[in-house]
Amino acid sequence: MQKSFSLDLLKVGEKATIRQLDSSELPSKFYEMGLLPGTVLEVKHKAPFHGPIGLQISNPNILIAIRKSEAIHIFVEK
Repeated sequence: MQKSFSLDLLKVGEKATIRQLDSSELPSKFYEMGLLPGTVLEVKHKAPFHGPIGLQISNPNILIAIRKSEAIHIFVEK
């Protein structure tokens, strides 16, 4: 069994499955955008200097950007 880790540790091009979200730290818009446990996503872009992270959500095919400070509250598995 693989260990889950925070989304901000993924590199560009890596895919992972969301396992858990710290709902007390994230606004409800994350659930509305499709960031739910079981969702497969891929890191498309990472801005320098702790900037936003571009994510592609597999189903439906959506590209979003989130802050690194938000990504640390989303736990994923490869």
